[in-house]
Amino acid sequence: QVQLVESGGGLEQPGGSLRLSCLASGKFFTIYDMGWYRRTPGKQRELVATITRMGRTNYVDSVKGRFTISRDNAKNTVYLQMNSLQLEDTAVYYCNADVSVSMFVRQDYWGQGTQVTVSS
Repeated sequence: QVQLVESGGGLEQPGGSLRLSCLASGKFFTIYDMGWYRRTPGKQRELVATITRMGRTNYVDSVKGRFTISRDNAKNTVYLQMNSLQLEDTAVYYCNADVSVSMFVRQDYWGQGTQVTVSS
């Protein structure tokens, strides 16, 4: 099995910064795309940013220029640097990874989520 464990959430003031980390562990062959999603009460989970194994990135428009996704393949870790935080960024943030667990099986995995609260 594959486990994704997020860390780095918390309370921050508007304009501040937080850095999320997500470590993948367990038995697997390759981690392909990794990403961050978020959910606020009453809303569906929203894609925030994704990154391919080769480092190609994609962002939702609302975070472009403020958030940066990166990964360290050697450490099986994906990061989300969040700058210029806004009240609207308050959400539970989830890590996602597309993982090959055997030669013929590829599955999607999710972390348990980490709360990010932006408040003055």
